[in-house]
Amino acid sequence: MTATLDRPVARDLGALDRRRLTLYRASTWALAIIAILIALLMLLPIVWLVFTAFKPESDIVTYPPTLWPREFTLQHFVDVWERIPFAQLYVNTIVFAGGVTLISLLLDSMAAYALARLPFRGRGVVMVLILILLMLPFQVTLIPLYDMLNGMGLTNTLPGLIIPRMTNAFGIFFLTQFFLSLPRDLEEAARVDGASEWRIYRQIVMPLAKPALLTLGLFHFQYNWNDLLWPLVMSSSLESSTLPAGLALFMGQHVVEYGLLMAGSLLALLPVVVFFLLIQRSFVAGIATTGLK
Repeated sequence: MTATLDRPVARDLGALDRRRLTLYRASTWALAIIAILIALLMLLPIVWLVFTAFKPESDIVTYPPTLWPREFTLQHFVDVWERIPFAQLYVNTIVFAGGVTLISLLLDSMAAYALARLPFRGRGVVMVLILILLMLPFQVTLIPLYDMLNGMGLTNTLPGLIIPRMTNAFGIFFLTQFFLSLPRDLEEAARVDGASEWRIYRQIVMPLAKPALLTLGLFHFQYNWNDLLWPLVMSSSLESSTLPAGLALFMGQHVVEYGLLMAGSLLALLPVVVFFLLIQRSFVAGIATTGLK
């Protein structure tokens, strides 16, 4: 009697498990399809930029527009190098974005280490001021900063672009929070052995902070590489300008040269993509090999 009753129950449980498995597989496939569609929608502007860079101007302005070029051309890439000093703009942008990134990582990490590890009077006031700077829009200080640099003769120069960006409130706050999360065991052991604060910062804290430094470095480099307003205000000549400001010349008041603009934007995008891929690999490696248990 018991065995007779157990068989229907077992069959019902088996059917229920199969239905749950089928529902789980269907939901997994649905989520995967939705994720792929969202990714394609996010990548659509990049795909459009790439294809448009290889279209002739007559094909770009044709209605209805098409994604795939009817005819491939490399003339836009040739013209963008001839119409503006593209090589000089490239070098200026690399010096500006790379210099700001390296100097800012050094100064931000030193300030963050002092706020996170060194007890001194007024540390809370400094943190409040940093938070206020985080909430203050950059446009508020743009004109006074320009007047000050103009009085020092630093306008239309790369040092004038780099010096105001040498430190960043977000970078200091970001690294301070990361340093506060690190255990103090190695630092206390180093102090017992007679290590100075500079040696602790350089040989212990900085290696442990590699993931945070790589992340912040990527943010700094990408932001300054793509920045348009600050170089546009500080530089009135192409010789000291950057790529975004130089490419803005193709955005005329009445006519927009889409082919040249897309070709220049594609060339300007490549270093950022390469830098991101390199930082991503180092970031994963840093997470896997860094930390205390």
